[in-house]
Amino acid sequence: MQAIIERIKAGAMWDFHGGIHPPENKTQSSHQPIREAGLPPELIIPVRQHAGPAGELLVQVGDRVKKGQPLTSWQGGRTVPVHASTSGTITAIGEQTVAHPSGLSDLCITLVPDGEESWCPRDPRPDYWHLERSELLARVQQAGIAGLGGAVFPTHSKLDGRGQRTEILIINGLECEPYITTDDRLMRDYAAEVIEGIRVLRHLLGPKLCLIGIEDNKPEAIAALTAAIGEHDQDIMVRVTPTKYPSGGAKQTIEILTGRQVPKGGRAVDIGIMVLNVATVFAIKRAIVEGEPLIERLVTLTGETFRQPGNVWVRLGTPVRWLLQRFELQPEAEQRVIMGGPMMGFTLPHARVPVVKATNCLLAPSRAELPPPGPEQACIRCSACADACPATLLPQELYWYSRAREYDKVEALNLFDCIECGACAWVCPSEIPLVQYYKIAKDDIRESRAEAEKAERAKARFEAKQARFEREKVAREARHASAAANRRQVLTEAAGGDDPVAAALARVKAKQSGLTTQGALPDGAPDNEAVIAARAARKREAEARRAAKLAEQGASAQSEVPSVNHDAASAQPTPAPASTESESGDDPEARKKAAVAAALARAKAKKAASAQSEAPSASRDAASAQPTPAPASTESESGDDPEARKKAAVAAAIARAKAKKAASAQSEAPSANRDAAPVQPTPASTESESHDDPEARKKAAVAAAIARAKAKKAASAQSEAPSASRDAAPVQPTPASTESESHDDPEAHKKAAVAAAIARAKAKKAAMTQSNPTTADNEVGD
Repeated sequence: MQAIIERIKAGAMWDFHGGIHPPENKTQSSHQPIREAGLPPELIIPVRQHAGPAGELLVQVGDRVKKGQPLTSWQGGRTVPVHASTSGTITAIGEQTVAHPSGLSDLCITLVPDGEESWCPRDPRPDYWHLERSELLARVQQAGIAGLGGAVFPTHSKLDGRGQRTEILIINGLECEPYITTDDRLMRDYAAEVIEGIRVLRHLLGPKLCLIGIEDNKPEAIAALTAAIGEHDQDIMVRVTPTKYPSGGAKQTIEILTGRQVPKGGRAVDIGIMVLNVATVFAIKRAIVEGEPLIERLVTLTGETFRQPGNVWVRLGTPVRWLLQRFELQPEAEQRVIMGGPMMGFTLPHARVPVVKATNCLLAPSRAELPPPGPEQACIRCSACADACPATLLPQELYWYSRAREYDKVEALNLFDCIECGACAWVCPSEIPLVQYYKIAKDDIRESRAEAEKAERAKARFEAKQARFEREKVAREARHASAAANRRQVLTEAAGGDDPVAAALARVKAKQSGLTTQGALPDGAPDNEAVIAARAARKREAEARRAAKLAEQGASAQSEVPSVNHDAASAQPTPAPASTESESGDDPEARKKAAVAAALARAKAKKAASAQSEAPSASRDAASAQPTPAPASTESESGDDPEARKKAAVAAAIARAKAKKAASAQSEAPSANRDAAPVQPTPASTESESHDDPEARKKAAVAAAIARAKAKKAASAQSEAPSASRDAAPVQPTPASTESESHDDPEAHKKAAVAAAIARAKAKKAAMTQSNPTTADNEVGD
């Protein structure tokens, strides 16, 4: 930097790329002395007149305020207040149209002057060199000073310089925009105040060199400033530059005067340089030395439609309409009023907008003087815009991508390095409003960035919330674990030192492991041998119980005095072999018991035949012994099989019903045969087969044949031969015995035993009916 300073002092000068030379049109206002605009009947003061957030309101409707009194607060980094431009009363606070290219409304304070011009208390400090840096910056902020060259960036924030040292201070008096002459007249008429403001900044910033840049088309200003520089201001230099637009841009000014370029995305302070506008320096001098806030500024009123063009001091908040009337505007049809110059200014939506801190010019040109732009035509790719761009950009490509809204490509082409000087649009032969496309693209990109930042903040809040939930969950689990440990400790102490929970868990695990390994083979398959052996044992026990029951039934039958008529005797189906077959099978003991039972049955049949002569007693005996065979046979078939028990019960019920029917029909001989016929034991015998042993089936067949022979013999001995033969004929067990002999299924033998028992019961019933017909009729009726 020192080498650059030496070259500057030696008179070195640099240039920047591009630039244009539009008509200056400065003489309309620069030759007129500065005047006072006066006090309007109403002031409209926007609460936000700088590049930053607005302060909070300090007044309400109906409040009386003094001149210079703050209307908004100034706490905050980039917040600057607004002040009452005069004394008066606050009559309204609301939304009104403000001076902005969008034409939108913003919060404004309406102040009606009282004409007294009474000031609020001020604190001038002409001995500013005794003030600390922080106090000077605070005074600049409280005075509401923002960049008056057009950017309106908060001056106190700019002077703070991010904590970096300023080695070169540049006062920008180039004022390259056509028509505008506020800086020229300010340097002419207030040169001493401008130099005093530079001294304040030298004390604040401590630069090594101060440069005042002025274009060579302002000779009066150059002379006035040169004369105002004192003998002790050796480090303040006036540098005259060639007239070229836009040399007044901050980056272009730095490049012309120092040869340095501001890095992309950076600021001048990053390279040790500070640039301030002449009007801003003048406002700093007033704020520090005189204690006056920024309540007015110099405005150029120019254009052929003004009858009194020139530069005037205008109170902030003065309506534009009042100014136009005050300085005798002669409007044309569809008259345009431009705030700013013809290159970077914008057309006002209407004339009721107020003058603000950024207002440096009000241009009211005639149509002949400044024709409106023609219709937009297609780009011819002449590259004239690229040649004129002072930022060395590619305006034609920026235009294509901005129009197509391909903003990623626009940013890659460094759109935000564009200073919106309008040089490209000025030279465009197709009259394309290039700057308007760039402004729209910038606004869209800023909006998308704001949305992305908002989403990022929301994401950060969500992640913080989730992290808080996780922390709370961990803390909660830790509390629960601690409480569980405490409870376990109490239980352990109560149990004598052993952990009851751990002991219970150990028992459960041991039980599960025992269940897993019990009843399994070495290869992991289940071991079913024990189950099979237990089932076989239960089967043998059931067979033994059935054989014992059958033996008991045989013994009880011997003690009874049987009295069975010859008809019933002839129908005996020899149950002994059948029951033997039902108990047979593979067990020799069971077959032996079955043979005994068959022998007992044969003895009973003989005894019944010999007792036929004693009819009354036989009838009574038969009546008392009637229900015993069916339950006995039912029990012999029960065992452990539920299905067998069910079938036996059904067979017994059928036998009882048929026996009653046969007894009631004894008095009617012809019908006896028909009544006895349905009592065929064939279905029952079909269900009473039990085993597969051929020897058992053979014995059963022999027993059945013997029983049939004896039955026939008993029938022939009957005193009532005809009726006996008719009664006994239907009860012939020949089909049952034949069926039992014709099957190999053990279940058939079992059914034959049941049929034999049913036949015996029927025979006894028939004998009792013959001896006592009246009793038989009563039983049937029941």
